[in-house]
Amino acid sequence: MYKFIKYLHEVEGLGYRKISNKLNQWGIKTHRGKTWFNTSVFSVLRRRKQRDMRISKQRLVKYPPKIGQMEIKYSTDQ
Repeated sequence: MYKFIKYLHEVEGLGYRKISNKLNQWGIKTHRGKTWFNTSVFSVLRRRKQRDMRISKQRLVKYPPKIGQMEIKYSTDQ
């Protein structure tokens, strides 16, 4: 859904309200089965941007390995 909304917004040049009207006319529901509003269209685009930023800042960061001092002791008593 994100790619479709992004296409309508960036390539077709439609605003959030026009996109929501088109989605409702075509009978496309939100992921919760509701009708689209301009704010819900904006939220789809915003959430994707926030997700991409979070991934780039947290998941893709290379952390140096930390090696601790671990000792294993075996007892010969049975």
